[in-house]
Amino acid sequence: MAEQGSARAVTLEDVARVAGVSRASVSRVVNGKPDVAAHIVDAVQAAVATTGYVPNRAARALVTRRADTALVVVSGADRSVDGPWGPGDVLADPFFGRLAGGLMSSLRPRDVHPVLMLALTDDERNRVVTYVREGSADGVLLVSAEAGDPLPELLTRAGVPVVLFSRPDHDLPVGYVDVDNRAGARLAVDHLVGRGCRRIGIITGPLGVPGAQDRLGGFADAMAAHGLPAGVRAAGTFSVDSGMTAMRELLDEHAVDGVFASNDNMGVGAVLAAQERGLVVPDQVAVVGFDDSTSALMCRPALTTVRQPIETMAAQMARLLLEQLDHPGEPVTPTLYAPTLVLRGSA
Repeated sequence: MAEQGSARAVTLEDVARVAGVSRASVSRVVNGKPDVAAHIVDAVQAAVATTGYVPNRAARALVTRRADTALVVVSGADRSVDGPWGPGDVLADPFFGRLAGGLMSSLRPRDVHPVLMLALTDDERNRVVTYVREGSADGVLLVSAEAGDPLPELLTRAGVPVVLFSRPDHDLPVGYVDVDNRAGARLAVDHLVGRGCRRIGIITGPLGVPGAQDRLGGFADAMAAHGLPAGVRAAGTFSVDSGMTAMRELLDEHAVDGVFASNDNMGVGAVLAAQERGLVVPDQVAVVGFDDSTSALMCRPALTTVRQPIETMAAQMARLLLEQLDHPGEPVTPTLYAPTLVLRGSA
C-alpha cells in the first residue's frame, strides 16, 4: 500500500491498519516475540508483504537491544609471529569458504549478519572486544590460529558471548565445536597400516594448537596399537610449503613409506615433495591428509583424507551463539563431531 510518488516510509501503524490488529501486535511479530497467536502472525506477515514494510533496524535495536550482527573473528594469524595464516591467506584458504557457508546457513534464517574481523595483534584483539561491548555486534564466532591466544579469555572476562571453532587450550566457560582429532588420526594410521606401510611418519601442525596436539596424540596411540614406533615426525604450519619441507625431512632422515599430514594443505605439500624426489604416490609412499578441503581434490593423485564436517560444525557454532543470546546465563555444552575417512588416490 506504499503511496505512489511519495517518499513516506511505511510505518507499523500502516501495517496494523491493513492487518486489522494493534500496533503492539505488529511490533511483537516483527521483532520475533514469542506467544503471539498464529492468526495474528499470519495477518501481520500478509500485511507486511502488502505494504512493503521494511523494519527500521535502528529502532528495532532500541527495543531488542540487539544489533543482529555476529562478529566472525580469525585471531592469531599474523605472519610476523610465525602464525599459520596472514590476512590474504585467511580469505584464500578453502577452510574459510566452508566455514562461511556453514555460518550463513544458521545465521540467515534469523536475519543475523556476519561481520569479519582479523585480530592479528594485541591492539586488534582489544578492538574486537570494544566493538562488541559498544553494541556493534551481539557476540563473537572465533577461529583461533595461535597457541595461547589471549582473545578467548579477553572476551569471556568482558562478558561477551563467544563460541570457538575447536576447543580452547585451557579451561574457559565458553561454548565450542570440534572434531574428535585423536580418532581422526587413528583412522589415518589404521588405513596406512592396512595398506602395508610400516615406516609411517606424521607432519604435525603447530603443537601449541590443541587440535594439532590431539592429532599427534591419536597418531601415537594408533602406532602403539599396531606395535610400531611413533617417533617419526616433522613439524609444519598448516601450509603447503611447510608440508613440502617436512616431507623432505621425513624422506631424508627416515625413508618413510607412509605419512599422515595433520591437514590437507600439508598433505598436498607432502605429495609434491615425494613426486619431486621421483617417488610414486601411493605405491612407494602413501599420504593421508586431514580436513577434506578442496585442496585435497586438486591434488594429483587426489588426497585420501580424514573429513571433519566443517559446514555442519560452523552451523552449530552459530546455533550455540544464538542460544546464548536468546538465553543469557545458561551454560553452553560443547559439541564434538566424529571424523570419517575419505578414500582417494594418495593412499
